[in-house]
Amino acid sequence: MKNIAEQITDIRKEWGNHLLILAHHYQRSSVVQHADESGDSLELARKATEYAEAERIVFCGVKFMAESADVLSADNQGVYMPETGAGCPMADMAIAEQMEKAIQSLEEVASGWRPIVYVNSSAEVKACCGKHAGSTCTSSNAKRVFKWALDKGDRILFLPDEHLGFNSAHDLGISDAEVAVYNPRKENGGLSADEMASAKVIVWKGFCIVHQAFTVASVEKVRKLLPEAKIIVHPESPKEVVRICDAHGSTAQIIDYVRNAPDGSTIVVGTELNLVQRLAERERGRVIVKALVPSVCANMAKTNEENLLHTLRNWPEHQKVVVSTDIAGDARAALETMLRL
Repeated sequence: MKNIAEQITDIRKEWGNHLLILAHHYQRSSVVQHADESGDSLELARKATEYAEAERIVFCGVKFMAESADVLSADNQGVYMPETGAGCPMADMAIAEQMEKAIQSLEEVASGWRPIVYVNSSAEVKACCGKHAGSTCTSSNAKRVFKWALDKGDRILFLPDEHLGFNSAHDLGISDAEVAVYNPRKENGGLSADEMASAKVIVWKGFCIVHQAFTVASVEKVRKLLPEAKIIVHPESPKEVVRICDAHGSTAQIIDYVRNAPDGSTIVVGTELNLVQRLAERERGRVIVKALVPSVCANMAKTNEENLLHTLRNWPEHQKVVVSTDIAGDARAALETMLRL
């Protein structure tokens, strides 16, 4: 009897161009090997719109990614997840009702706020963003989207990741004093009217569990043990960490950084462990790649070859991801603004 990998390959051949399998970089390698396209959130959002023949799209990632694919896909395309329980704790840290309340509070104090929502958010939050003429962003293009809003003379409400917000603002020369943190669990986000009025950027108090694991102490430990190493981290890492590293960037940018490193280099990477291990294997013999801290996304790990095969064989209706039409329109507007930028 054929093994699981061979069975998946056979089904992919049967479907041909009518099937598209997408896998995020944080998926385990045994899953990524079956993907037609692998990438970060921005790359996969684009790819979901490019395969017009694909009647079925299987998204190996977490739920907000599959929701975005459904929002951007054509009416004749269905989006499935091998594991619908693969969520994102960061995305759960912001809900649309809280966001709406935050916008109202800010507008009561000063006008000209533009919401920017990280794609690591629910379809409902993206829809709220679209309704208020905002844009989504990814870690790859957050700086560009921030600049778009600021060039319009707007101030920014960014959610749900506090760290990406601070780091993107800093990359544009905005001081920490001009950035305020909105805590949705407090009245008016815990901010005074003066703090709201004086801020250029307000960031939501949310974070990624994977990247929160990277600390100043972990960077200092590497500096002591491997003084010749270059350290690059994802911008979802705390600002104190980002600012003492050699570089920071999205998953795609981290891959490019390692690929372009001089032969014989040692690169220490602060992002999800599956990607770090894949980079280490790919560059073996040319560059040494190590993890800053072995941090794993438990939700990404919920997808495996077994549940991928089950999806491809049975197409269970409960594994189909469908964003309701009353939400999809505004969410699409926010996503398409990002893609145009």
